[in-house]
Amino acid sequence: MTYSLLHLAHLLAAIFFIGALFFEVAILAHARRQVGAIAEPTIRAVNARSRVVLHAVAVVLYGAGLGLGWHYRAVLADPLGSVFGTLLALKVVLALGVFASFALVVVWLRRGVLSARRRHRLRLLILAQTLLIVVLAKAMFVVHG
Repeated sequence: MTYSLLHLAHLLAAIFFIGALFFEVAILAHARRQVGAIAEPTIRAVNARSRVVLHAVAVVLYGAGLGLGWHYRAVLADPLGSVFGTLLALKVVLALGVFASFALVVVWLRRGVLSARRRHRLRLLILAQTLLIVVLAKAMFVVHG
């Protein structure tokens, strides 16, 4: 796959991923409180569909990210050698943090300790991490031209 296609796939997947997270955190979580128990089955169905879609989007996002990382492997070999390399390395660290956050969700689900409060806080954390990744990506674009 060419660099341009990887870049486009990564960008579109990031838009879908962050959009879905934003919807869950800013809209769905608050709507759940307002509509009450009567709409709970509908909200659960939306959440279930969101998980399926987000898993597919995450595969594209991380797959394309790995491809792009391979393209910039020389820069990543010396991340402090340039501003671009430092920004890219920070993006990678944040992306790994997002992955670790989702892994934590899986662990907590299996242990039965994922409360609504923990779920909401993790979603906020993941949204914040992804928004920082976008800011770093924009900074990389400005630096790299």
